[in-house]
Amino acid sequence: MAAPTTATRKALFILACAASTFSQAQYYRNASYWKTHRQELSLGLGVTNFLGELGGRNAIGSPFVWDLEFSQTKPALSFAYRYYVAKAIAIRAEGTYGILAGNDNLTTDPFRQNRNLSFRSSIIEAQVCLEVMPYQEQPGHVYDLRGVKGMRPTRMGLYGFVGIGGFHFNPKTNFNGELIELRPLGTEGQGLPDGPEEYSLTQICIPMGVGVRKALNKTTTIGLELQYTKTFTDYIDDVSGVYYDKQALEDEHGPIAAYLSDPSLGDVAGQTSTGQQRGYSNHNDGYIFFKAQLHYKIFKNRSRNKKYRTRIRRQKIVF
Repeated sequence: MAAPTTATRKALFILACAASTFSQAQYYRNASYWKTHRQELSLGLGVTNFLGELGGRNAIGSPFVWDLEFSQTKPALSFAYRYYVAKAIAIRAEGTYGILAGNDNLTTDPFRQNRNLSFRSSIIEAQVCLEVMPYQEQPGHVYDLRGVKGMRPTRMGLYGFVGIGGFHFNPKTNFNGELIELRPLGTEGQGLPDGPEEYSLTQICIPMGVGVRKALNKTTTIGLELQYTKTFTDYIDDVSGVYYDKQALEDEHGPIAAYLSDPSLGDVAGQTSTGQQRGYSNHNDGYIFFKAQLHYKIFKNRSRNKKYRTRIRRQKIVF
């Protein structure tokens, strides 16, 4: 039997390499590959917006996003660690810093405009979330070989998440060019006779939302995420109940507290009298984060042989 020619051997070699590449590609997309990159770090940069009594559209306050005031959009920054417990399920721990703000002078609603309240607060949120990914991005070829292009990243990923967290806030307002903390002033009579209890600046929250992802390569992914945070307080903006007696506030906390409890314009007679509505206590405050994100997978190579990993990564294949 005649020996294979050089051309035949070369063709067989190319077929073998193609079969190996296909085999590795199948592995890369099968149910076990996710175990090689179970850990991931994420950096997010975006914006936040407040959902509460102050500012909002030109109508009486509405819950959820129906009362969003786009002009009060402020910056936000986040950092997260993600661990995949299954191929399409991950646990995420995340910390986010943002700024919330609202101002009644941005609306033409007569009640809000005459009320003339405003606030600004930094917010620090820590959360643990469960992520579920019905559609996952495909990061491309399993190897990163010089001279071999491999498969290109394909398909967008989609995920939803819900979790539990805590956040810290501290509402302030501008008075004669200085930011004044509102909680110590008890602007609705907090802690005084017949007034509400003092509210805590650290609260529990429930973050939830959706996101999309697109793989750039096997370790780096970019994405967008929208998060709505449900809270259990109505005092992020220091506004919730009714007007308290201004003279009692002045006697207890001073003239600045009395003024900031009611800086109204005086255009609506009797609106800010003691006991009249100041906020909407039946609707808790909330806020939204919208972020662009960069994700980096902490990749775990299947081989434990360091020399082999170095060689296979640096190797250049030439046919």
